[in-house]
Amino acid sequence: MSENIRVTIGDKEREYAKGTKVETVLESLLPAGEASRVLGVMRGGECLERKESLEESCILVPLTYMDDEGRRIAERSLRFLFLAAMKRLYPEKQVRILNSVGYGLYARAKDDSLSQKQIQAVEAEMLRLKAEDLPFEKEQWTREEAVSYFDRQGRMDKAELLRYRPSKTIAMYRMGGLCEYFYGAMLPSTGWVMPFRLKPHFPGVVLMSPAPDAPDAPAPYQPHAKFLRVFGQSQEWCNILGAGNAVDINRMLTEGRMREFIRVNEALHDKSIAAIADEIVERNARIIMIFGPSSSGKTTFANRLAVHLRVHGKRPRLLSLDDFYLNRDDLPLEADGTPDLEHVEALDLPLLSRCLEGLLGGEEVEMPRYDFTVARRSPQGVRMRITPEEPLLVEGIHGMNDRITSALPEQLMYGVYVSALTCINLDDHNRIRTTDVRLLRRIVRDVRMRNTSPRQTIAMWPKVRSGEEKWIFPYQEKADALFNTSLHYELPILKSVAYELLLSITKDEPEYLMAHRLLKTLHYFLPADGKVMNEIPPLSILREFVGECSFYDNH
Repeated sequence: MSENIRVTIGDKEREYAKGTKVETVLESLLPAGEASRVLGVMRGGECLERKESLEESCILVPLTYMDDEGRRIAERSLRFLFLAAMKRLYPEKQVRILNSVGYGLYARAKDDSLSQKQIQAVEAEMLRLKAEDLPFEKEQWTREEAVSYFDRQGRMDKAELLRYRPSKTIAMYRMGGLCEYFYGAMLPSTGWVMPFRLKPHFPGVVLMSPAPDAPDAPAPYQPHAKFLRVFGQSQEWCNILGAGNAVDINRMLTEGRMREFIRVNEALHDKSIAAIADEIVERNARIIMIFGPSSSGKTTFANRLAVHLRVHGKRPRLLSLDDFYLNRDDLPLEADGTPDLEHVEALDLPLLSRCLEGLLGGEEVEMPRYDFTVARRSPQGVRMRITPEEPLLVEGIHGMNDRITSALPEQLMYGVYVSALTCINLDDHNRIRTTDVRLLRRIVRDVRMRNTSPRQTIAMWPKVRSGEEKWIFPYQEKADALFNTSLHYELPILKSVAYELLLSITKDEPEYLMAHRLLKTLHYFLPADGKVMNEIPPLSILREFVGECSFYDNH
Protein backbone atom coordinates (compact mmCIF):
# COMPACT_ATOMS: atom_id res chain seq x y z
CA MET A 1 0.00 0.00 0.00
CA SER A 2 1.39 3.37 -0.96
CA GLU A 3 1.85 5.95 1.77
CA ASN A 4 -0.76 8.70 1.85
CA ILE A 5 -0.11 12.44 2.12
CA ARG A 6 -2.17 15.18 3.78
CA VAL A 7 -3.00 18.33 1.81
CA THR A 8 -4.45 21.49 3.33
CA ILE A 9 -6.20 24.40 1.61
CA GLY A 10 -7.48 27.07 3.99
CA ASP A 11 -9.35 25.32 6.81
CA LYS A 12 -9.89 22.10 4.83
CA GLU A 13 -7.61 19.08 4.90
CA ARG A 14 -7.76 15.60 3.41
CA GLU A 15 -5.63 12.52 2.79
CA TYR A 16 -4.62 11.57 -0.74
CA ALA A 17 -2.46 8.96 -2.37
CA LYS A 18 1.03 10.04 -3.28
CA GLY A 19 1.11 11.36 -6.85
CA THR A 20 -2.37 12.90 -6.70
CA LYS A 21 -2.60 15.88 -9.06
CA VAL A 22 -3.15 19.41 -7.83
CA GLU A 23 -6.39 19.75 -9.79
CA THR A 24 -7.85 16.66 -8.06
CA VAL A 25 -7.15 18.23 -4.67
CA LEU A 26 -8.70 21.54 -5.77
CA GLU A 27 -11.86 19.83 -7.01
CA SER A 28 -12.28 17.87 -3.79
CA LEU A 29 -11.51 20.66 -1.28
CA LEU A 30 -13.08 23.68 -3.00
CA PRO A 31 -16.61 24.38 -4.31
CA ALA A 32 -16.84 23.69 -8.04
CA GLY A 33 -17.22 27.35 -9.03
CA GLU A 34 -14.23 28.35 -6.92
CA ALA A 35 -12.01 25.46 -8.07
CA SER A 36 -12.62 26.29 -11.73
CA ARG A 37 -11.11 29.78 -11.25
CA VAL A 38 -7.84 28.52 -9.77
CA LEU A 39 -5.03 28.90 -12.33
CA GLY A 40 -2.27 27.38 -10.19
CA VAL A 41 -1.25 27.06 -6.55
CA MET A 42 1.53 28.15 -4.24
CA ARG A 43 3.31 25.55 -2.11
CA GLY A 44 5.53 27.56 0.20
CA GLY A 45 7.57 29.71 -2.16
CA GLU A 46 6.92 27.52 -5.23
CA CYS A 47 4.28 27.91 -7.92
CA LEU A 48 2.72 24.61 -9.07
CA GLU A 49 0.58 23.96 -12.13
CA ARG A 50 -2.83 22.28 -11.88
CA LYS A 51 -1.47 19.17 -13.65
CA GLU A 52 1.48 18.67 -11.27
CA SER A 53 1.62 15.67 -8.93
CA LEU A 54 1.99 15.98 -5.15
CA GLU A 55 4.45 13.62 -3.50
CA GLU A 56 4.45 14.90 0.10
CA SER A 57 2.13 16.53 2.62
CA CYS A 58 1.77 20.25 2.06
CA ILE A 59 -0.31 23.41 2.38
CA LEU A 60 -1.56 24.84 -0.92
CA VAL A 61 -2.65 28.42 -1.58
CA PRO A 62 -4.85 28.81 -4.69
CA LEU A 63 -3.89 31.42 -7.31
CA THR A 64 -6.61 33.16 -9.29
CA TYR A 65 -6.51 35.94 -11.86
CA MET A 66 -6.70 38.39 -8.95
CA ASP A 67 -3.16 37.35 -7.95
CA ASP A 68 -0.08 38.67 -9.71
CA GLU A 69 1.35 35.18 -10.13
CA GLY A 70 -1.98 33.94 -11.49
CA ARG A 71 -1.94 36.70 -14.11
CA ARG A 72 1.62 35.76 -15.09
CA ILE A 73 0.48 32.17 -15.69
CA ALA A 74 -2.41 33.48 -17.78
CA GLU A 75 -0.18 35.81 -19.81
CA ARG A 76 2.34 33.08 -20.70
CA SER A 77 -0.48 30.86 -21.91
CA LEU A 78 -2.03 33.65 -23.99
CA ARG A 79 1.36 34.31 -25.58
CA PHE A 80 1.67 30.63 -26.52
CA LEU A 81 -1.79 30.68 -28.10
CA PHE A 82 -0.88 33.82 -30.10
CA LEU A 83 2.47 32.38 -31.23
CA ALA A 84 0.83 29.11 -32.29
CA ALA A 85 -1.79 30.95 -34.36
CA MET A 86 0.90 33.11 -35.99
CA LYS A 87 2.98 30.03 -36.76
CA ARG A 88 0.06 28.25 -38.42
CA LEU A 89 -1.10 31.22 -40.51
CA TYR A 90 2.10 33.17 -41.20
CA PRO A 91 5.07 30.84 -40.58
CA GLU A 92 7.42 33.21 -42.40
CA LYS A 93 6.86 36.03 -39.88
CA GLN A 94 9.21 36.29 -36.90
CA VAL A 95 7.26 37.61 -33.90
CA ARG A 96 8.65 39.72 -31.07
CA ILE A 97 6.75 40.28 -27.79
CA LEU A 98 7.51 43.80 -26.59
CA ASN A 99 5.77 45.55 -23.68
CA SER A 100 2.60 45.82 -21.64
CA VAL A 101 0.00 48.45 -22.54
CA GLY A 102 -2.55 48.78 -19.76
CA TYR A 103 -4.10 45.32 -19.52
CA GLY A 104 -2.69 44.35 -22.89
CA LEU A 105 0.58 43.14 -24.36
CA TYR A 106 2.08 44.71 -27.47
CA ALA A 107 3.64 42.45 -30.10
CA ARG A 108 4.75 42.84 -33.67
CA ALA A 109 6.33 40.95 -36.53
CA LYS A 110 10.04 41.68 -36.85
CA ASP A 111 10.95 43.69 -39.96
CA ASP A 112 7.30 43.75 -41.04
CA SER A 113 3.87 45.04 -40.07
CA LEU A 114 0.61 43.24 -39.38
CA SER A 115 -2.45 44.32 -41.38
CA GLN A 116 -5.90 44.50 -39.85
CA LYS A 117 -6.99 41.57 -42.02
CA GLN A 118 -4.07 39.45 -40.77
CA ILE A 119 -4.81 40.36 -37.15
CA GLN A 120 -8.46 39.36 -37.58
CA ALA A 121 -7.35 36.03 -39.03
CA VAL A 122 -4.96 35.43 -36.11
CA GLU A 123 -7.69 36.22 -33.57
CA ALA A 124 -10.08 33.78 -35.30
CA GLU A 125 -7.38 31.07 -35.27
CA MET A 126 -6.70 31.70 -31.57
CA LEU A 127 -10.40 31.34 -30.79
CA ARG A 128 -10.50 28.09 -32.77
CA LEU A 129 -7.50 26.69 -30.87
CA LYS A 130 -9.06 27.76 -27.58
CA ALA A 131 -12.32 25.98 -28.48
CA GLU A 132 -10.37 22.77 -29.23
CA ASP A 133 -9.00 22.84 -25.65
CA LEU A 134 -5.61 21.49 -26.72
CA PRO A 135 -3.33 20.57 -23.79
CA PHE A 136 -0.15 22.48 -23.01
CA GLU A 137 1.99 19.36 -22.63
CA LYS A 138 4.98 19.77 -20.32
CA GLU A 139 8.08 17.80 -21.30
CA GLN A 140 11.55 17.55 -19.80
CA TRP A 141 14.29 18.10 -22.37
CA THR A 142 18.02 18.26 -21.97
CA ARG A 143 19.55 21.66 -22.58
CA GLU A 144 21.29 20.26 -25.68
CA GLU A 145 17.98 18.96 -27.10
CA ALA A 146 16.34 22.36 -26.60
CA VAL A 147 19.26 24.25 -28.18
CA SER A 148 19.24 21.87 -31.16
CA TYR A 149 15.47 22.27 -31.61
CA PHE A 150 15.61 26.08 -31.62
CA ASP A 151 18.65 25.99 -33.95
CA ARG A 152 16.59 23.98 -36.46
CA GLN A 153 13.68 26.42 -36.09
CA GLY A 154 15.96 29.36 -36.87
CA ARG A 155 15.35 30.74 -33.36
CA MET A 156 18.92 31.78 -32.67
CA ASP A 157 17.76 34.27 -30.01
CA LYS A 158 16.56 31.38 -27.84
CA ALA A 159 19.16 28.78 -28.85
CA GLU A 160 22.04 31.07 -27.90
CA LEU A 161 20.34 32.15 -24.67
CA LEU A 162 19.76 28.61 -23.42
CA ARG A 163 23.49 27.94 -23.70
CA TYR A 164 23.86 30.28 -20.71
CA ARG A 165 21.31 28.34 -18.65
CA PRO A 166 23.05 26.64 -15.67
CA SER A 167 20.51 23.78 -15.39
CA LYS A 168 21.02 20.73 -17.62
CA THR A 169 17.28 20.11 -18.08
CA ILE A 170 14.56 22.39 -19.41
CA ALA A 171 10.76 22.25 -19.06
CA MET A 172 9.45 22.63 -22.61
CA TYR A 173 5.80 23.00 -23.58
CA ARG A 174 4.20 21.44 -26.64
CA MET A 175 0.88 22.43 -28.17
CA GLY A 176 -0.33 21.45 -31.63
CA GLY A 177 3.12 20.76 -33.00
CA LEU A 178 4.74 23.92 -31.63
CA CYS A 179 7.29 23.68 -28.78
CA GLU A 180 8.29 26.63 -26.60
CA TYR A 181 10.01 27.53 -23.35
CA PHE A 182 8.30 30.16 -21.21
CA TYR A 183 10.37 30.59 -18.02
CA GLY A 184 7.43 29.78 -15.72
CA ALA A 185 4.20 27.88 -15.03
CA MET A 186 1.42 27.49 -17.62
CA LEU A 187 -2.31 26.74 -17.72
CA PRO A 188 -3.44 23.14 -18.39
CA SER A 189 -4.75 23.74 -21.93
CA THR A 190 -5.87 26.29 -24.51
CA GLY A 191 -9.43 26.14 -23.17
CA TRP A 192 -8.17 27.67 -19.92
CA VAL A 193 -6.83 30.81 -21.62
CA MET A 194 -8.59 33.89 -20.23
CA PRO A 195 -10.95 35.88 -22.49
CA PHE A 196 -8.97 38.00 -24.96
CA ARG A 197 -9.21 40.12 -28.06
CA LEU A 198 -6.66 41.54 -30.48
CA LYS A 199 -6.47 45.29 -30.97
CA PRO A 200 -4.62 46.42 -34.12
CA HIS A 201 -1.96 48.99 -33.28
CA PHE A 202 0.27 49.71 -36.26
CA PRO A 203 2.74 48.21 -36.97
CA GLY A 204 1.78 45.48 -34.46
CA VAL A 205 -1.05 44.31 -32.26
CA VAL A 206 -2.11 44.54 -28.62
CA LEU A 207 -3.25 41.28 -26.97
CA MET A 208 -5.95 42.54 -24.61
CA SER A 209 -6.56 40.57 -21.39
CA PRO A 210 -9.12 41.07 -18.61
CA ALA A 211 -8.65 43.50 -15.75
CA PRO A 212 -7.88 41.68 -12.46
CA ASP A 213 -11.27 42.53 -10.94
CA ALA A 214 -13.24 41.62 -14.09
CA PRO A 215 -11.77 38.32 -15.34
CA ASP A 216 -14.69 37.27 -17.54
CA ALA A 217 -14.10 39.68 -20.43
CA PRO A 218 -11.09 41.42 -22.02
CA ALA A 219 -10.57 44.94 -20.70
CA PRO A 220 -11.41 47.81 -23.05
CA TYR A 221 -8.40 49.30 -24.81
CA GLN A 222 -7.25 52.63 -23.37
CA PRO A 223 -5.01 54.77 -25.62
CA HIS A 224 -1.47 55.25 -24.30
CA ALA A 225 -0.03 57.38 -27.10
CA LYS A 226 2.78 59.01 -25.10
CA PHE A 227 3.69 55.79 -23.33
CA LEU A 228 3.94 53.85 -26.60
CA ARG A 229 5.90 56.70 -28.20
CA VAL A 230 8.60 56.59 -25.53
CA PHE A 231 8.70 52.79 -25.78
CA GLY A 232 9.09 53.14 -29.53
CA GLN A 233 11.98 55.54 -28.98
CA SER A 234 13.59 53.01 -26.64
CA GLN A 235 13.20 50.30 -29.29
CA GLU A 236 15.01 52.59 -31.70
CA TRP A 237 17.76 52.89 -29.09
CA CYS A 238 17.92 49.08 -29.09
CA ASN A 239 18.57 49.23 -32.83
CA ILE A 240 21.18 51.98 -32.45
CA LEU A 241 22.92 50.05 -29.69
CA GLY A 242 22.60 46.67 -31.40
CA ALA A 243 20.99 45.12 -28.33
CA GLY A 244 17.49 43.67 -28.11
CA ASN A 245 17.92 40.40 -26.18
CA ALA A 246 20.02 39.07 -23.32
CA VAL A 247 22.46 37.30 -25.67
CA ASP A 248 23.34 40.63 -27.30
CA ILE A 249 24.41 42.02 -23.93
CA ASN A 250 26.40 38.87 -23.11
CA ARG A 251 28.15 39.05 -26.47
CA MET A 252 29.26 42.60 -25.73
CA LEU A 253 30.64 41.50 -22.38
CA THR A 254 32.60 38.58 -23.83
CA GLU A 255 33.91 40.67 -26.74
CA GLY A 256 35.01 43.54 -24.49
CA ARG A 257 32.57 46.05 -26.03
CA MET A 258 30.50 46.79 -22.92
CA ARG A 259 32.33 49.94 -21.88
CA GLU A 260 31.67 51.64 -25.22
CA PHE A 261 28.07 50.37 -25.04
CA ILE A 262 27.66 52.12 -21.67
CA ARG A 263 28.99 55.41 -23.05
CA VAL A 264 26.57 55.45 -25.99
CA ASN A 265 23.64 54.40 -23.75
CA GLU A 266 24.40 57.23 -21.32
CA ALA A 267 24.78 59.71 -24.19
CA LEU A 268 21.28 58.83 -25.41
CA HIS A 269 19.95 59.48 -21.90
CA ASP A 270 21.71 62.84 -21.79
CA LYS A 271 20.35 63.82 -25.18
CA SER A 272 16.77 63.12 -24.05
CA ILE A 273 17.17 65.07 -20.81
CA ALA A 274 18.62 68.01 -22.75
CA ALA A 275 15.58 67.98 -25.07
CA ILE A 276 13.21 68.08 -22.08
CA ALA A 277 15.17 71.02 -20.60
CA ASP A 278 14.92 72.86 -23.93
CA GLU A 279 11.14 72.46 -23.97
CA ILE A 280 10.77 73.58 -20.34
CA VAL A 281 12.68 76.80 -21.09
CA GLU A 282 10.75 77.37 -24.30
CA ARG A 283 7.49 77.02 -22.36
CA ASN A 284 8.81 79.24 -19.55
CA ALA A 285 7.49 76.68 -17.04
CA ARG A 286 8.05 77.58 -13.39
CA ILE A 287 6.95 74.34 -11.71
CA ILE A 288 8.20 71.06 -13.15
CA MET A 289 6.39 68.05 -11.69
CA ILE A 290 8.59 64.93 -11.81
CA PHE A 291 6.65 61.76 -10.96
CA GLY A 292 6.71 58.03 -11.55
CA PRO A 293 6.74 54.64 -9.82
CA SER A 294 9.18 53.37 -7.22
CA SER A 295 12.85 52.89 -8.16
CA SER A 296 12.54 54.72 -11.45
CA GLY A 297 15.42 57.06 -10.68
CA LYS A 298 13.29 60.19 -10.19
CA THR A 299 15.76 61.86 -7.81
CA THR A 300 18.76 61.47 -10.11
CA PHE A 301 16.69 62.53 -13.10
CA ALA A 302 15.64 65.69 -11.24
CA ASN A 303 19.26 66.52 -10.46
CA ARG A 304 20.39 65.88 -14.04
CA LEU A 305 17.54 67.99 -15.39
CA ALA A 306 18.65 70.77 -13.02
CA VAL A 307 22.14 70.65 -14.57
CA HIS A 308 20.72 71.04 -18.08
CA LEU A 309 18.51 73.94 -16.96
CA ARG A 310 21.63 75.63 -15.57
CA VAL A 311 23.04 75.52 -19.12
CA HIS A 312 20.09 77.75 -20.09
CA GLY A 313 20.93 80.25 -17.35
CA LYS A 314 18.25 78.98 -14.97
CA ARG A 315 18.85 78.35 -11.27
CA PRO A 316 16.50 75.45 -10.49
CA ARG A 317 15.45 74.58 -6.95
CA LEU A 318 14.59 71.02 -5.93
CA LEU A 319 11.60 70.14 -3.78
CA SER A 320 10.60 66.65 -2.62
CA LEU A 321 6.94 65.80 -2.02
CA ASP A 322 8.17 63.42 0.69
CA ASP A 323 8.66 66.44 2.95
CA PHE A 324 4.88 66.98 2.89
CA TYR A 325 4.02 63.62 4.47
CA LEU A 326 1.63 63.78 7.40
CA ASN A 327 2.84 62.69 10.83
CA ARG A 328 2.56 58.94 11.29
CA ASP A 329 -0.52 59.16 13.53
CA ASP A 330 -2.40 61.13 10.85
CA LEU A 331 -1.61 58.90 7.87
CA PRO A 332 -4.45 57.09 6.05
CA LEU A 333 -4.56 53.36 6.79
CA GLU A 334 -4.52 50.25 4.65
CA ALA A 335 -7.27 47.65 5.05
CA ASP A 336 -4.95 45.79 7.45
CA GLY A 337 -4.55 48.86 9.67
CA THR A 338 -1.00 49.75 8.59
CA PRO A 339 -0.13 53.27 7.31
CA ASP A 340 -0.77 53.71 3.60
CA LEU A 341 2.27 55.67 2.42
CA GLU A 342 1.24 55.35 -1.25
CA HIS A 343 -2.09 57.20 -0.79
CA VAL A 344 -2.22 60.77 -2.10
CA GLU A 345 -3.82 61.82 1.20
CA ALA A 346 -0.69 60.69 3.02
CA LEU A 347 0.53 64.15 1.96
CA ASP A 348 -0.52 67.39 3.63
CA LEU A 349 -2.23 68.65 0.48
CA PRO A 350 -3.50 71.98 1.87
CA LEU A 351 0.01 72.85 3.10
CA LEU A 352 1.53 71.85 -0.25
CA SER A 353 -0.98 74.02 -2.11
CA ARG A 354 -0.26 77.03 0.14
CA CYS A 355 3.51 76.62 -0.25
CA LEU A 356 3.43 76.35 -4.04
CA GLU A 357 1.02 79.27 -4.43
CA GLY A 358 3.16 81.41 -2.11
CA LEU A 359 6.36 80.60 -4.00
CA LEU A 360 4.77 81.41 -7.36
CA GLY A 361 3.56 84.70 -5.87
CA GLY A 362 7.09 85.71 -4.89
CA GLU A 363 6.58 85.20 -1.16
CA GLU A 364 9.09 83.76 1.27
CA VAL A 365 7.64 80.47 2.48
CA GLU A 366 8.66 78.11 5.28
CA MET A 367 9.00 74.72 3.61
CA PRO A 368 8.55 71.59 5.78
CA ARG A 369 11.19 68.93 6.34
CA TYR A 370 10.15 65.36 7.15
CA ASP A 371 12.15 63.16 9.51
CA PHE A 372 11.63 59.57 8.37
CA THR A 373 13.49 58.17 11.37
CA VAL A 374 10.60 59.24 13.63
CA ALA A 375 7.93 59.50 10.89
CA ARG A 376 7.12 63.07 11.83
CA ARG A 377 7.62 66.54 10.40
CA SER A 378 10.65 68.35 11.82
CA PRO A 379 9.70 71.29 14.08
CA GLN A 380 11.93 73.64 12.09
CA GLY A 381 11.38 74.10 8.35
CA VAL A 382 13.47 75.87 5.72
CA ARG A 383 12.72 79.36 4.40
CA MET A 384 12.47 79.55 0.61
CA ARG A 385 11.74 82.19 -2.01
CA ILE A 386 12.06 81.74 -5.79
CA THR A 387 12.52 84.20 -8.61
CA PRO A 388 11.29 83.82 -12.23
CA GLU A 389 14.75 82.44 -13.10
CA GLU A 390 14.48 79.74 -10.42
CA PRO A 391 12.13 77.02 -11.68
CA LEU A 392 10.95 74.62 -9.00
CA LEU A 393 11.57 70.91 -9.64
CA VAL A 394 8.99 69.02 -7.58
CA GLU A 395 9.79 65.31 -7.30
CA GLY A 396 7.42 62.66 -5.95
CA ILE A 397 5.10 59.82 -6.94
CA HIS A 398 1.97 62.03 -6.92
CA GLY A 399 3.34 64.89 -9.03
CA MET A 400 0.52 64.99 -11.61
CA ASN A 401 -2.34 63.92 -9.36
CA ASP A 402 -5.41 66.10 -9.93
CA ARG A 403 -5.56 66.84 -6.20
CA ILE A 404 -2.24 68.67 -6.56
CA THR A 405 -2.28 70.11 -10.08
CA SER A 406 -5.83 71.53 -9.97
CA ALA A 407 -4.64 74.31 -7.65
CA LEU A 408 -1.76 75.38 -9.94
CA PRO A 409 -1.80 77.60 -13.05
CA GLU A 410 -1.59 75.20 -15.99
CA GLN A 411 0.46 77.57 -18.17
CA LEU A 412 3.29 77.62 -15.58
CA MET A 413 3.45 73.86 -15.06
CA TYR A 414 5.30 71.09 -16.90
CA GLY A 415 4.99 67.39 -16.06
CA VAL A 416 7.60 64.67 -16.61
CA TYR A 417 6.69 61.02 -16.11
CA VAL A 418 9.81 59.04 -15.21
CA SER A 419 9.85 55.25 -15.32
CA ALA A 420 12.21 52.37 -16.08
CA LEU A 421 10.62 50.83 -19.18
CA THR A 422 12.79 47.80 -19.83
CA CYS A 423 13.28 47.10 -23.54
CA ILE A 424 15.76 44.23 -23.32
CA ASN A 425 14.05 40.83 -23.70
CA LEU A 426 15.26 37.42 -22.60
CA ASP A 427 14.44 36.33 -26.16
CA ASP A 428 11.99 37.41 -28.84
CA HIS A 429 9.02 35.69 -27.16
CA ASN A 430 9.81 36.37 -23.49
CA ARG A 431 10.05 39.92 -22.23
CA ILE A 432 11.61 41.09 -18.98
CA ARG A 433 8.98 42.86 -16.92
CA THR A 434 9.65 46.47 -16.05
CA THR A 435 8.39 45.90 -12.51
CA ASP A 436 10.93 43.10 -11.98
CA VAL A 437 13.85 45.34 -12.95
CA ARG A 438 12.57 48.12 -10.70
CA LEU A 439 12.36 45.61 -7.85
CA LEU A 440 15.98 44.57 -8.49
CA ARG A 441 17.00 48.22 -8.36
CA ARG A 442 15.15 48.71 -5.09
CA ILE A 443 16.61 45.58 -3.49
CA VAL A 444 20.13 46.81 -4.27
CA ARG A 445 19.41 50.32 -2.99
CA ASP A 446 17.55 49.20 0.15
CA VAL A 447 20.41 46.96 1.25
CA ARG A 448 22.95 49.71 0.68
CA MET A 449 21.07 52.75 2.03
CA ARG A 450 18.27 51.54 4.31
CA ASN A 451 19.69 48.37 5.86
CA THR A 452 16.62 46.54 4.55
CA SER A 453 17.02 42.90 3.56
CA PRO A 454 15.94 41.59 0.13
CA ARG A 455 13.24 39.54 1.84
CA GLN A 456 11.79 42.67 3.49
CA THR A 457 11.86 44.63 0.24
CA ILE A 458 10.12 41.83 -1.66
CA ALA A 459 7.52 41.48 1.12
CA MET A 460 6.51 45.16 0.85
CA TRP A 461 6.55 45.20 -2.97
CA PRO A 462 2.90 44.14 -3.51
CA LYS A 463 1.72 47.18 -1.52
CA VAL A 464 4.03 49.43 -3.52
CA ARG A 465 2.68 47.99 -6.78
CA SER A 466 -0.92 48.37 -5.63
CA GLY A 467 -0.29 52.03 -4.85
CA GLU A 468 1.28 52.58 -8.27
CA GLU A 469 -1.72 51.08 -10.05
CA LYS A 470 -4.04 53.37 -8.10
CA TRP A 471 -2.11 56.63 -7.80
CA ILE A 472 0.56 56.83 -10.52
CA PHE A 473 -0.19 54.92 -13.74
CA PRO A 474 -3.59 56.58 -14.34
CA TYR A 475 -1.83 59.96 -14.59
CA GLN A 476 1.11 59.09 -16.86
CA GLU A 477 -0.57 60.35 -20.03
CA LYS A 478 -1.07 63.77 -18.38
CA ALA A 479 2.68 64.35 -18.49
CA ASP A 480 4.17 66.70 -21.08
CA ALA A 481 7.16 64.38 -21.44
CA LEU A 482 7.93 60.76 -20.60
CA PHE A 483 11.50 59.78 -19.81
CA ASN A 484 12.65 56.16 -19.81
CA THR A 485 15.36 55.70 -17.16
CA SER A 486 16.04 52.09 -18.15
CA LEU A 487 19.60 51.40 -19.24
CA HIS A 488 20.24 48.57 -21.67
CA TYR A 489 23.37 47.54 -19.80
CA GLU A 490 22.01 47.53 -16.25
CA LEU A 491 21.08 43.86 -15.71
CA PRO A 492 24.69 42.57 -15.72
CA ILE A 493 25.47 45.35 -13.22
CA LEU A 494 22.51 44.50 -11.00
CA LYS A 495 23.41 40.80 -11.22
CA SER A 496 26.90 41.56 -9.87
CA VAL A 497 25.33 43.16 -6.79
CA ALA A 498 21.99 41.37 -6.27
CA TYR A 499 22.62 37.72 -7.15
CA GLU A 500 24.14 36.60 -3.85
CA LEU A 501 21.63 38.70 -1.90
CA LEU A 502 18.70 36.88 -3.52
CA LEU A 503 20.23 33.47 -2.83
CA SER A 504 19.80 34.19 0.91
CA ILE A 505 16.01 33.73 0.59
CA THR A 506 15.13 30.11 1.31
CA LYS A 507 12.53 27.90 -0.35
CA ASP A 508 10.23 27.84 2.68
CA GLU A 509 9.86 31.64 2.78
CA PRO A 510 6.91 33.28 0.99
CA GLU A 511 9.29 35.70 -0.76
CA TYR A 512 11.11 32.81 -2.45
CA LEU A 513 8.89 32.80 -5.55
CA MET A 514 9.78 36.38 -6.46
CA ALA A 515 13.44 35.89 -5.51
CA HIS A 516 13.60 32.74 -7.64
CA ARG A 517 11.99 34.54 -10.59
CA LEU A 518 14.53 37.36 -10.37
CA LEU A 519 17.35 34.84 -10.13
CA LYS A 520 16.06 32.99 -13.20
CA THR A 521 16.18 36.25 -15.16
CA LEU A 522 19.68 37.05 -13.90
CA HIS A 523 20.86 33.51 -14.80
CA TYR A 524 20.80 34.49 -18.45
CA PHE A 525 23.12 37.48 -18.04
CA LEU A 526 26.84 37.37 -17.48
CA PRO A 527 28.00 39.48 -14.51
CA ALA A 528 29.90 42.71 -15.13
CA ASP A 529 33.47 42.93 -13.92
CA GLY A 530 35.13 45.81 -12.07
CA LYS A 531 36.29 47.59 -15.23
CA VAL A 532 32.74 47.67 -16.56
CA MET A 533 31.40 48.89 -13.21
CA ASN A 534 33.96 51.71 -13.22
CA GLU A 535 32.70 52.88 -16.62
CA ILE A 536 29.30 53.87 -15.18
CA PRO A 537 29.33 57.69 -15.00
CA PRO A 538 28.91 59.30 -11.55
CA LEU A 539 25.74 61.06 -12.81
CA SER A 540 24.16 57.89 -14.22
CA ILE A 541 20.62 56.97 -13.17
CA LEU A 542 22.04 53.58 -12.18
CA ARG A 543 24.36 55.19 -9.62
CA GLU A 544 21.27 56.06 -7.54
CA PHE A 545 20.98 52.33 -6.84
CA VAL A 546 24.49 50.87 -6.94
CA GLY A 547 26.16 53.86 -5.24
CA GLU A 548 28.91 56.39 -5.96
CA CYS A 549 26.51 58.99 -7.38
CA SER A 550 28.16 62.40 -7.25
CA PHE A 551 24.85 64.14 -6.52
CA TYR A 552 24.50 62.68 -3.04
CA ASP A 553 27.27 60.20 -2.21
CA ASN A 554 30.39 61.45 -0.47
CA HIS A 555 33.72 60.98 -2.24
